[in-house]
Amino acid sequence: MEANNSEEKWDLIIEQKHHWLDLDIRSIWKYKDLIVLFVRRDFVAQYKQTLLGPLWHIIQPLFTTFLFTIIFGQIANIKTDGSPRPLFYLSGLIIWGLFSGTVLSTSATFVNNAAIFGKIYFPRLVSPISVVISNIIRFGIQFVLFLIVWVYYLYFDGSSFHPHPGISILFIPVIVLIISIMGMGCGIIISSLTTKYRDLSMFTGFALQLLMYLSPVIYPAVIWGRYEWVMKYNPITYMIDMCRYAFLGTGQISIHGILYSLACSVILLTIGIILFNRVEKSFMDTV
Repeated sequence: MEANNSEEKWDLIIEQKHHWLDLDIRSIWKYKDLIVLFVRRDFVAQYKQTLLGPLWHIIQPLFTTFLFTIIFGQIANIKTDGSPRPLFYLSGLIIWGLFSGTVLSTSATFVNNAAIFGKIYFPRLVSPISVVISNIIRFGIQFVLFLIVWVYYLYFDGSSFHPHPGISILFIPVIVLIISIMGMGCGIIISSLTTKYRDLSMFTGFALQLLMYLSPVIYPAVIWGRYEWVMKYNPITYMIDMCRYAFLGTGQISIHGILYSLACSVILLTIGIILFNRVEKSFMDTV
């Protein structure tokens, strides 16, 4: 019997990661259909057995904007730089919602997907990437809502504000990219640490609430007076200001602030990927 000297060909070869900062873009792209499946799963699971379904993406920011307008606008009488209060609050809420939603969703990557991770192989970063895409879709729905309200105040309400629509087309993709990277970086850092320290999952919600009040979601940064520098250390501040400058004409655009936010996002994502790649090798022993 002649020996078969032909080399065996495999459909999939699983190799050990050679270094911690290993994105493995080729493998992630190969599983793009799985990413689409996860995104669809997120929407189906989230709105299964609900009456309004995706309409909650619109109802939640509208209701929160209404409450903020009453509490912080009418009762507390906090100034909004001359912008219509509903537009001011809604612009901050949709940006903040993209960040906080991404952080909360990705921070439970290992815990929520332990059953799947333990049975089949696929690049583990597929899961948080699908979550980021889901949150971007949600942001898109809420941004359309914002545009409708914006057009109403601009053309029909008679409100006096001066937007910069020529640069808004450029700014929005930049905002979405930076906030998504930042949120994913924070989320996978928390997810990696949560495999050992479960307390972090409880602390995350509280920390996000605190961070929201250190962001210009409800009030402009200048309201802090001489302590405004505290808010300037928050990279989300510049993203919200960028959105308001484009659509409401308030505040200023700081190139240094944009670069600072981008640098923070890249650093957080880099640290997150390093921890994520390190933890995924042995997380099944601790989850």
